[in-house]
Amino acid sequence: MAPSTVTFISLLLFVVTLAAVSAETKKYAFAKIKSCSGCSLNRLPDVKQFIFQDVPQYKNVEFKHIQGANPELILYDENEEEMERLNLSSLTRQECNDLLVSKGFTKSTPQKDEI
Repeated sequence: MAPSTVTFISLLLFVVTLAAVSAETKKYAFAKIKSCSGCSLNRLPDVKQFIFQDVPQYKNVEFKHIQGANPELILYDENEEEMERLNLSSLTRQECNDLLVSKGFTKSTPQKDEI
């Protein structure tokens, strides 16, 4: 290969690697899940269970009731600016949990009662 082709390929690989590392280190400060609490959510039993049973266990994730809204995960940075918005309607309960974990959120550890 010609030197310019090798240089171009090397530069391209560097940019792709840099983009991959940047995507992995993206940090969200908090998340909100916005949805109605019944209506369309009643037709999505996995998402409903996720919202009411799993979400309260996560740190920095809250549920916000919005009448008539489809379930969405909204991710914010430390400046409270929206960074990403994802529709949860087509996901299973496990996929919703996996999504939160993949975005860097963790569950709170249950506190044992002290005697």
